Amino acid sequence: MSFSDYEKPIGPWPRRQMQGAVHKITAAELAGWIVHVDERVIVLNKSGELPCHPSKDGPWSSLSGAVREYFGAEAAHLVFRLDRETSGVVVYARDAVTARKLQMAAQERRYEKTYLAVLTGDLAGTTVVNQPLGDDHESPVAIKSTVVAAGKGQTAVTRFEPVAAGGGFTLARVTTETGRKHQIRAHAQWLGHSLVGDKIYGPDARLFLEFIETGWTPALARALLLPRQALHCTEIDLRKAGVEQIFRAPLPEDLRRFCRERMGLSEDDCARF
Repeated sequence: MSFSDYEKPIGPWPRRQMQGAVHKITAAELAGWIVHVDERVIVLNKSGELPCHPSKDGPWSSLSGAVREYFGAEAAHLVFRLDRETSGVVVYARDAVTARKLQMAAQERRYEKTYLAVLTGDLAGTTVVNQPLGDDHESPVAIKSTVVAAGKGQTAVTRFEPVAAGGGFTLARVTTETGRKHQIRAHAQWLGHSLVGDKIYGPDARLFLEFIETGWTPALARALLLPRQALHCTEIDLRKAGVEQIFRAPLPEDLRRFCRERMGLSEDDCARF
């Protein structure tokens, strides 16, 4: 496959019919993802295969659509979202006043998120990447970001802290000082430690194009090892935003299984994260 095989770069998730049947969330599934609910916020532990934003495939095909159906339309103020293939903590405000308050906190970075990521290779020690990000004009995938020269992009700072390693992979705790598009994934690639399963920032962005055309295949499984990027939002601290709580979601089973089978970690090791 080459870039010339396509008329132009593509945006995210086109032609979904090639990716298999659309998953429809059930009410029981959504209930099982609830981390916390009160009169102001709904906090969920999003599954890795789901988009946050509503889709054309009906309300139960996205997290936001399912939240509207389950809790009522007034509850669907999505404040702290995650990319489609990223699992973990997602926050909805239940009313417009809380939504405005949290959206302002998000803009002013008055919150803290912590992620867990499985990286390729052995990351020797804690590493802070302070490299600006901008559009990757050389990539066949239009949504891809990349590290650019100073003054050419947006400031981006990411901290990677290894917490376990084995089998040629590193489980890292990741925090960010900025909130740029695909920041963790782009910085991990720049480090030379791309996330396992990352179709765009992994071994070759053309794998994403292949996935769009064919869906998940044995060839993609051999190249990527996981059907989604190994990135999980494990914690969000909203105390500076006026919500006096820290919400957490443990490492999900698909990533725990990878850590056990490919990294040699024990179940007790996985349960610590």
